[in-house]
Amino acid sequence: MADTVAEPAQAPAAVRHVEEVMGTVFSFDVRGGEPVAVQTAVREAVAQLHRVNEVFSTYRDDSQVSRLARGELTVAECDPEVAEVLELGAEAEHLSDGWFSMRYEGRLDPTGIVKGWAVERAARRVALAGATGVSVNGGGDVQLLGVPGPERPWRVGVSDPLRPGGLAAVVSAAGAAELAVATSGTAERGAHIVDPRTGRSAVTDLVAVTVVAPTLTWADCWATAAFAMGSREGLAWLESLPDVEALLITAGDEVLITGGLAARLG
Repeated sequence: MADTVAEPAQAPAAVRHVEEVMGTVFSFDVRGGEPVAVQTAVREAVAQLHRVNEVFSTYRDDSQVSRLARGELTVAECDPEVAEVLELGAEAEHLSDGWFSMRYEGRLDPTGIVKGWAVERAARRVALAGATGVSVNGGGDVQLLGVPGPERPWRVGVSDPLRPGGLAAVVSAAGAAELAVATSGTAERGAHIVDPRTGRSAVTDLVAVTVVAPTLTWADCWATAAFAMGSREGLAWLESLPDVEALLITAGDEVLITGGLAARLG
């Protein structure tokens, strides 16, 4: 989980909204821009999130993804966003050597990429309305664009999985036009991450992996894949990815970080 923090002094007027959708809570914190245009864009982004839930939910028998998994639809018969997400997921599977997977118990399940993609898309939709700073937090995974105020970067608190209510780190977006923070782990949802080799819940020495990258679509995928790998292999793989930093916490309370993460803390 992560919480976005913006320094209040000299910050432009904020438009904020909280919405329950996709089985979690999405929060918008938008700075700058013409208020009516920004509010309209936030409403459109929220409607878009509900549409994503209708199309991609694996809990709804009538969703396009559920029907696709049962062979009742082809990809061509689905909304264009389905093909887009499946292509991104296939790329994530390739780049992670299969550690990221869009299958669960033998069935199509793109859940691992949909939320990050949806949050990022919502943030970009609002930014197009003229906002100077956008933070969209979907269940603890955050996409940041722009700045909340002059010389005041977004800051994201990363929850400590072993100390409820505490923070493991604070990530600063200083100097970055866009930044995303995504965490995968067992603290909030239990053992829900799949080991693609077995098709069952991943059993590793990790309790959480937080990835910092420009875009949430990829940060979310990489956090999930690295968690399934375990601490040593996961850290080495994350170190090999361009523009990616990470913090990994083991069940034994060992904290591992990539070489460039320190520059993002504070």
